[in-house]
Amino acid sequence: MRYSTPLTAIAASLLLASTAAQANETLEVEMHKVSAEGVEDSIGTVSLEHTDHGLLLTPSLTDLEPGVYGFHVHQNASCDPAENDSGEMTAALSAGGHYDPEETGTHQGPYGEGHLGDLPVLTVNEDGEANLPVLAPRLSMEDMPGRSLMIHEGGDTYTDEPHLGGGGTRMACGVVES
Repeated sequence: MRYSTPLTAIAASLLLASTAAQANETLEVEMHKVSAEGVEDSIGTVSLEHTDHGLLLTPSLTDLEPGVYGFHVHQNASCDPAENDSGEMTAALSAGGHYDPEETGTHQGPYGEGHLGDLPVLTVNEDGEANLPVLAPRLSMEDMPGRSLMIHEGGDTYTDEPHLGGGGTRMACGVVES
């Protein structure tokens, strides 16, 4: 004899809906200009979305100088300034270094075997807008809570010399909230 109850059907529907929602989950990270004095005005958002090929980051940013910038996931969920080894306040230093859970200690770009926090460069058009998506093939949504996104002045060499692959001073930051 088979038993069918409305509760079983409801539970199955909720489970399927929850699984579908997780698969299509998108997180919005608000990005702010940063300085040694603190977190400043918002410049827009970066959307994070799971894909079958990795984490898709879609910027919707304005008020930036045209060019190519280093773009990274940093270890800590903070954009606050902090004192560096020389005793100087440094923009967004509380974010820590690049996200590197395997402790590789090396920059090899988004497709290499170094830091997981190495992202493809962020491109800003002649209107001061960044809206070209980038794909981080080695990252997933599960990596992101408790981290920050960072935009650095200058491009990214994806090497450990001369500036640890980061592209220079931290100029914008956003905290990833779960």
